[in-house]
Amino acid sequence: MLQTVAHYGCHFLLPLAVALVFYKQNWKYAYLIMVLGMLIDLDHLLANPIFDPNRCSIGFHPLHSSFAILFYIFLCFPKKSRLVGLGLVIHIIADMVDCALM
Repeated sequence: MLQTVAHYGCHFLLPLAVALVFYKQNWKYAYLIMVLGMLIDLDHLLANPIFDPNRCSIGFHPLHSSFAILFYIFLCFPKKSRLVGLGLVIHIIADMVDCALM
């Protein structure tokens, strides 16, 4: 239960906090873009089984690889891609929390 709350809390509450603190004027837009970072979970469709509660996503799925994570971090620096990068990095943080609580 704690694992689920922490995981989905990071997925939805952390982007909300970032949006409210750093993007006050456009927080709804910022929040939406960051939450769309969850789309990288589409790579789970390539796995067999698609969902395994005992599998850590980090390092297993292609969009959760070290190379991909470095790219997401890079996206945080240019202003034009910052929200996308933040959303992806927050997603990876949520998955890391999930892996740590396994």
